[in-house]
Amino acid sequence: MEETQRQKKIGGLLQQDLAEVLQKAATDGGLRGMIISVSKVSVTTDLSVAKVYLSIFPNKEAAELLKGIRSNTPLIRHELAQRTRHQLRRMPNLEFFIDDSLEYIDGIEKSLKGEENPIKDQDLLGKRKKS
Repeated sequence: MEETQRQKKIGGLLQQDLAEVLQKAATDGGLRGMIISVSKVSVTTDLSVAKVYLSIFPNKEAAELLKGIRSNTPLIRHELAQRTRHQLRRMPNLEFFIDDSLEYIDGIEKSLKGEENPIKDQDLLGKRKKS
């Protein structure tokens, strides 16, 4: 189903504010050298749930950081509500997921360049993870 204009606007607003909140939390928490970007925010039609897709670099620490972000969801939601109190009446519930599309694209590029041959090594074409 196609997203409505309102869903897109709210998703864009949440994406911008979430990126600022998460980067500030990362630098205040002592996570130097870690980059957290919000790649996409999709909001349900009733505006009650926002699915947030995060790209985290370096990737090896992404699962641990996502676990920490999920445990601090109420604090993040409160901070977002403070920032968007004049634009949104109710803050949607936040669900965080890791966006693995960059890894997937990188694997395809390596295959196309001939660095990795998926025909010889079938493990390279494992099923894409769903979050």
